[in-house]
Amino acid sequence: MGNKLFGTDGVRGVANVYPMTADFAMKLALACAETVCKNKKRVAIGKDTRISGDMLEAALSAGFTAKGVDVIRLGVLPTPAVTTVTPMLDVDMSVMITASHNPYKDNGIKLIASDGEKFADTVTAELEAKIEANNFSYDEDALGRIHDEHKAIDEYVKLAKSVMKNGANLKGLKIVLDGANGVFANIMPEVYQELGAEVVTLGCSPNGLNINKDCGSMHPQNMMDKVKEVKADLGIAADGDGDRIIVSNDKGEKVPSEQIIAFLAQNMQNEGSLNGRAVVSTVLSNTGLERFVKEELKLPYYSTPVGERHVVAKMKEINGAVGGEESGHVVAFDYCKSGDALIVSLLICQYLLKAHKKMSEIFPLFAMDPFEFVSLRFGSREQVKEVVKLPEILRLVEEQKRLLGDEGRVVIHPSGTEPLVRVWVSGKNADKVKAIHTTLVNAFTKLQQENVA
Repeated sequence: MGNKLFGTDGVRGVANVYPMTADFAMKLALACAETVCKNKKRVAIGKDTRISGDMLEAALSAGFTAKGVDVIRLGVLPTPAVTTVTPMLDVDMSVMITASHNPYKDNGIKLIASDGEKFADTVTAELEAKIEANNFSYDEDALGRIHDEHKAIDEYVKLAKSVMKNGANLKGLKIVLDGANGVFANIMPEVYQELGAEVVTLGCSPNGLNINKDCGSMHPQNMMDKVKEVKADLGIAADGDGDRIIVSNDKGEKVPSEQIIAFLAQNMQNEGSLNGRAVVSTVLSNTGLERFVKEELKLPYYSTPVGERHVVAKMKEINGAVGGEESGHVVAFDYCKSGDALIVSLLICQYLLKAHKKMSEIFPLFAMDPFEFVSLRFGSREQVKEVVKLPEILRLVEEQKRLLGDEGRVVIHPSGTEPLVRVWVSGKNADKVKAIHTTLVNAFTKLQQENVA
């Protein structure tokens, strides 16, 4: 039994187009009520700022209450806040309605277990089977209620501020904050101002239609330009649901996520909070990070498949301290079990002030290995799944891996949320990396043109 609808980060699609319809959302709630919500008979629901969130929240609430499950509406809340407060809410599970960094027309549904972790594939596969069977029953005496909970955000903000050690503040720091017109549009500027920072805001006026539009982590250029314009110390851009972060130095230059992960690990080690714990990233992370962690920091390093949940699962397994992906998901595991733009940015700012240096004087911490990366779009996710399994592609990938040997990595990654094949090659020799990447891209481009079904 496998997942047809659930990707690496829940179900996602265009709102009002299957599966992002009210009908599907209600059936998903019914399935969750029968499969998961057997103990507390309570579920929490959060959402981002996109306009379709109201529709999906209403449909999910209808499905849960029709099965006797009470719904706790959290309102607009960051994904990391939902994962953080879920264990405090006495619920069987939580739901986050978001399409993360995607445009407003898209939406998605993330399922979160009672401990704040994402659902296992086996559970989502069981839910899909129930939805497909469509054999739900109802009990006239089993009806749930809907409650609004406004204190969850206060608990989350309290936790976020706890990263500031010994009452530290951010006075003297000038920062550009881009909230992607999403969940952090109000929260992040308020927290930074309360901590004494001088704040310049972008993307902090959500209207339901402008989430991620020309702003946030997917479009950080405005933020980087603003850093130069106002002579800020750094810039931070979140994505629509707040679990992704892009950082700019004082010169308006992007700081790669691998450098941020290394910076956090280095400072946590210096303050004595690591105790030899590991750093975790994915196979798409620059190979220079692994070398820096092992050789310079003398810490264990683990590499996982692509996807934040794989990083988090490994961190949980080995009690890792810091982890993340090149895409901007960065996890400080002692504070949050997912990527978190607010918590990570507060840690960065705190360590920056301690260093008494400019961002441009600190980074890069290590030389990034040469790498080539491109995302190739196909007609559908089903087509992508078939293309990456073609015998000629599998043979070609293995040939190129042998050519690269131990000098780097070759990764072919079918996106879990979009009809994309990501072709990524990294290694010590720039010419070899480019040649291998070109060979692979040419092969996939030919398949694109042939419109392989």
